[in-house]
Amino acid sequence: MGLRHFLSLNDLSAAELKRIIDRAMVLKSDRQIRKLCDVMKGRVAVLVFEKNSTRTRISFECGITQLGGNAVFMGPTESHLSRGESIEDTAQVISRMADLVVMRTGAHERIENMANSALVPVINGLTDFNHPCQLLADLQTYIEYRGDIKGITAAWLGDGNNVCHSWMNAARILDFQLNIATPPGFRPNQSLSELCRSNVMITDDPFLAVKNAQVVITDTWASMGQENERLERNMAFKPYCVDSSLMQYAHKNALFMHCLPAYRGQEVTTEVIDGPQSVVFPEAENRLHAQKALMEFLLHVND
Repeated sequence: MGLRHFLSLNDLSAAELKRIIDRAMVLKSDRQIRKLCDVMKGRVAVLVFEKNSTRTRISFECGITQLGGNAVFMGPTESHLSRGESIEDTAQVISRMADLVVMRTGAHERIENMANSALVPVINGLTDFNHPCQLLADLQTYIEYRGDIKGITAAWLGDGNNVCHSWMNAARILDFQLNIATPPGFRPNQSLSELCRSNVMITDDPFLAVKNAQVVITDTWASMGQENERLERNMAFKPYCVDSSLMQYAHKNALFMHCLPAYRGQEVTTEVIDGPQSVVFPEAENRLHAQKALMEFLLHVND
């Protein structure tokens, strides 16, 4: 078997995805009783972050340490990538010294170039196109609270962005329905929409999207690099704010998810994100456990 990377949920089969989530829940339980796993003992992971981060950086650095390994962090200005060194050369150098690469960048082709030249597994810590590590945590969270996700209805409100794209992949792989409500000018990628059309419905009506949904998800309206579009986006997305009246259209036991950071009063109201249906902080914590399971999986299948 060739070198395995994790650039998208599509890099995993449904069985492998479920295996990683199951393992994440075991690692979470083990941590609560201080049971240690040293699968990364003697190993080093390099974090190449061309975009700033809170949850992704913390969860990977803590996870690597908890697995017995060491993390080397390189921020936006801390490598020669910022001075024009090629990704291909950087990948060759890093992977001759380290055992794993986590990259957080803009254009998805940059992480593809890293993976194509690396000699060790490469993990997508976020690109403009998708955010698969976030979905590992989101799926784990849903399963912990509600059980099997197959056949459910999930609703996405807001921008058809990278996290939305990863939810679309998850719906296709694990066979559940995803209803996406977004303004016409902010729809998800057309090619991906075609690939996932059997499991995805796209509308501009937020009430139709959330009807009887078991989980309602949103994200910030202006992602990193879109700050100059904030005013325009706030106007376009105003009808898609997740408030208590919108949540009433969802299933009575619906969960609310948000990958954070959240802007209360914009994409979600305070009463929803801080209310009893919200699982945003367990969801954030699960980044740690899901990524530990992912790293263990990649190191095992690539040994």
